[in-house]
Amino acid sequence: MKSLRVATCQFSVEADISHNCRETMRLMRKAHEDGADIAHFSECALSGYAGVDIQDSDSIDWEKLTLATQDIMALAKELKLWVLLGSTHRLSDGHMPHNSVYVIDSGGRIVNRYDKRFCTGVDGRKPKLDLKYYSPGNRSCVFKIKGITCGVLICYDYRFPELYRDLKREKVQIIFQSFHNARATVVADEKYNIWKTIVPSTMSCRAAENHFWVSANNSTARPSRWGSFAVRPDGLITGQLAIHRSGILISDMEIRTDFFDAPGPWRESAMNGQLHSGCVVEDPRSADVTCL
Repeated sequence: MKSLRVATCQFSVEADISHNCRETMRLMRKAHEDGADIAHFSECALSGYAGVDIQDSDSIDWEKLTLATQDIMALAKELKLWVLLGSTHRLSDGHMPHNSVYVIDSGGRIVNRYDKRFCTGVDGRKPKLDLKYYSPGNRSCVFKIKGITCGVLICYDYRFPELYRDLKREKVQIIFQSFHNARATVVADEKYNIWKTIVPSTMSCRAAENHFWVSANNSTARPSRWGSFAVRPDGLITGQLAIHRSGILISDMEIRTDFFDAPGPWRESAMNGQLHSGCVVEDPRSADVTCL
């Protein structure tokens, strides 16, 4: 049975790259001590999140960010640990950067990168939001560890089930989803935290409808909206970290066939456009939608 030991990591992402780098490396070492194959970090974990942790992407010290990334890559090689590092990826002059997750292998090499595809847009309260600071990506990110196919998504991507169906078509078995639901002003009632409800429930739904594991993490900067968690293929949340407290959640993500899979018999045909469970009858009383 194939299995991946995942360290879902959380800490308070700050405007200070040095702080973020230290926390990332500290949790990498802890993940290694716990026998993890891969350490997964939150959205913009190293760079800070433009418009939230930092004023904008123009305020990023790119040289410092590059050096910090290289330090993390070197430690990944030393520990023989895969790392999914949330950060900001600089583009050529005249283009806003990508909000990205770097895929760093156990040899310390960047082998892939996911660029957030659905950046938040105009909502009447904060015009442009992500799109004020970032350029959206336009491709999926799929890679393999120990024979297990993995995919990466970022935060607001979770609102679009089409992305998960595409990853299912690519035979993905584990989704790594990096979030940053922290340090944000709540426009509505401060006592009502929709993210605490909608994020875990949506990720459970995405896991169950596609039958894959999910690692979902978050910054712990106050006010954070929820603690990092993991979901297995039947939709059960298998563990969750405390809010506002740095740490790691270790999950042995076993690729098993005995997890309950309600849509399994019809998933492939539904993905191919057959939106019923087969055996359609030819009957005038079926065709007539006005009869009793």
